[in-house]
Amino acid sequence: MTDAEEPLDLVPLPGSERPARPGFRAHGGLAPDVRVDATLVLRRRAELPESAFAHPLSRQELADRYGAAPDDVQLVRSTLEGLGLTVDEVDAGARRIRVSGPVQTVARVFGTDLAQSTPEDDGQNAPTYRQRTGGLSIPAALDGVVTAVLGLDDRPQARTQFRYVPAAAVNTSYTPPQLGTVYSFPEGTDGSGQTIAIIELGGGYVQSDLDTYFAGLGIPTPSVTAVGVDGGSNAPDGNPNGADGEVMLDIEVAGALAPKASIVVYFAPNTDAGFLDAVSTAAHADPTPAAISISWGQSEDQWTPQARTAFDQALQDAAALGVTTTVAAGDDGSSDRVGDGRPHVDFPASSPHALACGGTRLEADASTGAVRSETVWNNGTGGGATGGGVSAVFPLPSWQRGVGVPSGADGTDAGGSTNGPGGRGVPDVSAVADPQTGYRIRVDGQDTVIGGTSAVAPLWAALVARLVQSTGKPLGLAQPALYDSVRSGQVAAGFRDITVGDNGAFAATAGWDACTGLGVPNGTTLLSAL
Repeated sequence: MTDAEEPLDLVPLPGSERPARPGFRAHGGLAPDVRVDATLVLRRRAELPESAFAHPLSRQELADRYGAAPDDVQLVRSTLEGLGLTVDEVDAGARRIRVSGPVQTVARVFGTDLAQSTPEDDGQNAPTYRQRTGGLSIPAALDGVVTAVLGLDDRPQARTQFRYVPAAAVNTSYTPPQLGTVYSFPEGTDGSGQTIAIIELGGGYVQSDLDTYFAGLGIPTPSVTAVGVDGGSNAPDGNPNGADGEVMLDIEVAGALAPKASIVVYFAPNTDAGFLDAVSTAAHADPTPAAISISWGQSEDQWTPQARTAFDQALQDAAALGVTTTVAAGDDGSSDRVGDGRPHVDFPASSPHALACGGTRLEADASTGAVRSETVWNNGTGGGATGGGVSAVFPLPSWQRGVGVPSGADGTDAGGSTNGPGGRGVPDVSAVADPQTGYRIRVDGQDTVIGGTSAVAPLWAALVARLVQSTGKPLGLAQPALYDSVRSGQVAAGFRDITVGDNGAFAATAGWDACTGLGVPNGTTLLSAL
């Protein structure tokens, strides 16, 4: 028996179980010498306390107190290299190690089988992915040290949260600066001195489109920089209905509302590893961003528990560093496109360390900002509606305790959540998302109107950058300040309440609700409240 055939001493990796995923079919194994890479997440050297979010840490402080211990890093490195894997990258502060190796070695070390996989409905030209089912294992020496192994299954993890409608269906539309007027973004602020990070899992931008767009608004083109993570890159594919639409929407909304901020766009593969690595890279960047904008997500039960936990911990790191992460709450109403007839929330919006952004339908005078009506975005089956509801995996945060979050994930007050009464309520905040009253943007040489909660995340990221510019201090985990002891039925300071409409299982009410959260911003009042 050769060394490669010698049975390894492996232990199960908790939370790594991946159920069969509908819509894909496996067809045979991978060639044994195909290279596979993965991201390993290591335990913290100490648990991150809630107090860490009140007073931002430096990157060095976070690494020294709550990063991976040097002994753990060395143990993982020596163990995996001894088993034939290559350690490609180590980030002890972010507790991540990137490894690679031939598929037969990777499969043996992590106790799994990897198969070729294609989407069932994409025909002959369907892309090919790797897939796995069941749980993973890790070498026994790493038990408790390695908390997640991500990226072995590289099927798409998330989807964009933007919506087009045919031009004839557009009722009215707004430029981002007009929405800055509607939502009273504080005067005398433009994002100067701040950085906004944007996470993208596909597509790209064309500089000439940005120059044309901002020139049309009478705004100098903001500084936009692309950063590749895990082999990702700025790669526009010329399809305005695809990921390019997401990328351009995010940049143009953030850039038009915070034109003097530096915008850094992180491109990564659409895998659980790529998504996590992009967010972690952005959070730990120098300079530390004021905000990270995420417009990609997936129903929280479509993630493995290990991936959800690792991602939530990356958002904890961001908050501890003073970063506010704004995340689209989803565009498929309270079902979040899960066909079991029950409510579901989108992740990462459902993380209590993300500022979850819901959507409205807005009728306003674009020139004066006067609002005629603003209601919950819900265009019916197939037409899109704001995500929102109650998490089945994250418990109710302290700052949401009094606002009237339903105690069950199914929208009832009689349980239904795996945490018992009181899951995290989604969303926290809102802004216009209905594509029928959407955002004027430019993508792949075309001027168009786009909606979706995808647009709300960069809008709120721009507002955060302007608030941070004005106050001179990071906002970080914003919810304790935004909720600020608000009780059920009360309107929070700095918000305009949305009380009409529903997203399926949940209806708008006075105060916080599972459609539009605390409401839409009045940026000037919010600045005073902060």
